[in-house]
Amino acid sequence: MKQYKTDKIRNIGLVAHGGAGKTSLAEALLFNAKAIDRLGKVDEGTSTMDFDQEEIKRNISISAAVAPCEWKDCKINIVDTPGYFDFAGEVKGALRAVDTAVVLACAVSNVEVGTEKVWQYAEEAGLPKVLFINKMDRENANFYKVLDTAREIFGNNVVPVQLPIGSQDSFKGIVDLVEMKAYTPNEGEIPADLLDEAMSYREMLVDAVAEEDDELMMKYLEGEELTNEEVALCLKKALASGKVCPVLCGSSLKNIGITALMDFIVEYLPSPANIEEYKGKLPKADQETTRKPSAGEPFSALVFKTLADPYVGKLTLFRVISGTLKSDSQVYNAN
Repeated sequence: MKQYKTDKIRNIGLVAHGGAGKTSLAEALLFNAKAIDRLGKVDEGTSTMDFDQEEIKRNISISAAVAPCEWKDCKINIVDTPGYFDFAGEVKGALRAVDTAVVLACAVSNVEVGTEKVWQYAEEAGLPKVLFINKMDRENANFYKVLDTAREIFGNNVVPVQLPIGSQDSFKGIVDLVEMKAYTPNEGEIPADLLDEAMSYREMLVDAVAEEDDELMMKYLEGEELTNEEVALCLKKALASGKVCPVLCGSSLKNIGITALMDFIVEYLPSPANIEEYKGKLPKADQETTRKPSAGEPFSALVFKTLADPYVGKLTLFRVISGTLKSDSQVYNAN
């Protein structure tokens, strides 16, 4: 099995109102990374994450599912969560195990009650957030309406890092506001009719992230333009600190904009190494302590899901917080 350093791991949780396309997005991520060889569909009961018979029958996610894939030498651990309120416990459990919440919103349905709920859960967990506006290929899809609603509800720190090229039937790619390039999917120049809009939203992005670096903030206030590399550096810091929620867009069903999202996950999302320390208690002494995400620390892990498999038996899914776990390790269960 390939070994990944801590800074080459990304743990993401896909959360949203029911029907926003979380499982379809997970499917597209796995397909693009060649972890699976065909693009399954929820409606046909062929998706990788919805494997339970009840999920296949009802075409909805009932429990959190985990799948890993590799992209650009990074391991992305995807946790796909249910969207219906009945299974909120699965969502909260999953968010304890990830480093970033990828919140999906449907480009047609806009920001829904469930979107606000999962946003609140991510806030409570202290997680950085990314907003992905999905289903841009659908009839009545409106990226700007969803963006405006999200900024109205969640605040002006919600800023786009991508703009769609076209919409509904004509949706064919995205504009990257950091690199100021268009991807359809090949890299090219921004279409002339989108250039003014792209410049305007690029300024909004720079305004939001520049304050993360005092030196660059002074440069920006003095009227100098920040380079793409400087904007990228500020965005990475602002996202990790939770001060900015970047907005991306695409269509998971048609697999448009998904590789750009994967590039963003690898380049900008925090790894477990970004967390200086975890707080916890020594169970026997009932004493507070901290652990660094390092193999040299004492072993600790967080169980976030337990399930019974008819073929394997009881399965426990956990996230290793610190130390090293081997096949013959014996560990103390705090509960």
